[in-house]
Amino acid sequence: MTLTTAMILASPAMATEGMFALGFSTNQRAMGGTGVAYGYEAMSATLNPANAANVGHEMQFGLDIFSPNRGFTMGGLRVESNSNYFPVPNFSYNKPLDNGKVFNISVYGNGGMNTDYPAPVFGATPTGIDLSQMFISATYAGKSGNLSWGISPTLVIQTFRANGLPFGSGRDWSYGGGLRAGIVYEASPQLSLGLSASSKMNMTKFDKYAGLFENRGEFDIPGSITAGLAYKANSKLTMMLDVQRIFYSGVDAISNAVNAGPFGAPGGAGFGWDDINVLKLGMEYKANDTMTWRAGYAYSENPVGPEDVSLGILAPGVVTHHLTVGGTYSFNPSNSIDFAIEYAPENTVTGGPITLDMSQFSVSVGWTRKF
Repeated sequence: MTLTTAMILASPAMATEGMFALGFSTNQRAMGGTGVAYGYEAMSATLNPANAANVGHEMQFGLDIFSPNRGFTMGGLRVESNSNYFPVPNFSYNKPLDNGKVFNISVYGNGGMNTDYPAPVFGATPTGIDLSQMFISATYAGKSGNLSWGISPTLVIQTFRANGLPFGSGRDWSYGGGLRAGIVYEASPQLSLGLSASSKMNMTKFDKYAGLFENRGEFDIPGSITAGLAYKANSKLTMMLDVQRIFYSGVDAISNAVNAGPFGAPGGAGFGWDDINVLKLGMEYKANDTMTWRAGYAYSENPVGPEDVSLGILAPGVVTHHLTVGGTYSFNPSNSIDFAIEYAPENTVTGGPITLDMSQFSVSVGWTRKF
């Protein structure tokens, strides 16, 4: 098994904003996923490519242990999904160039979905799905006066497997990519404004699941846009606010109604998910040269409506509130350890006799090396 394959298979079930991850690094998760206007680490380029221009020569590794508790209730009986722990790695390397620009390479899990029910939900046991997505972004960034900019051509590898469904079997792979870009404007020494956008990632089809996904196996990854600000209240405290829009409606396999037509047909059935808005708040407090503390909160609209719960059993990404905390301990100016805890309390959606439920908990650790 190659390292790339291992990283993809290690990172499903990251659904915290529907099927998108709340943050891609340990420190981002500690601050509620904020940071579109704040370049402070190599992984900042994953939120906004322009952030790379404001980060020096450094490398980061991280690992998140993600634990979703999900299931559904029907007729007074709750069925809970197995497979409750998932390792989610990330890596980033940021290098200033001789021409004054910056190059960044980042590898991270964008999102996914996973269920593993020990019951014949749709006729066979076990029943569930496993979707994992890995992004590899190469960023070129620069700075002109108070304006930082960045562009990130992005390669995507995703893998899918379904059990207990009459629409194909076995693990399948899909490849594609798209473009991410952003700007950061330093309005004053205290205030920075950021804007970042990600195009829809156009993917090859899941041929083994041509009978499940709309248009004979088509499953692209939705685009998104994020705007935010970072305000340095003083030399120790930075506060952040981000607002994100995720365009699930741009992918028919995700947004089409369950009753839109036959599974697998052009314009056919999908998960019925709606576009969502996400509000994120974060703060960073540098207590001293050794210790930095972080905290955050995020509210994500729920993409799954009562009319979508039948197929939502397979992907109950219904959590809305996220509470986060963490920090960084610096051993010396070159090496530091990051840590974060994320908790999403249970949320439910009921449609007819079916109630979906999900809660989440994760613990992240990371290492930052500054050169």
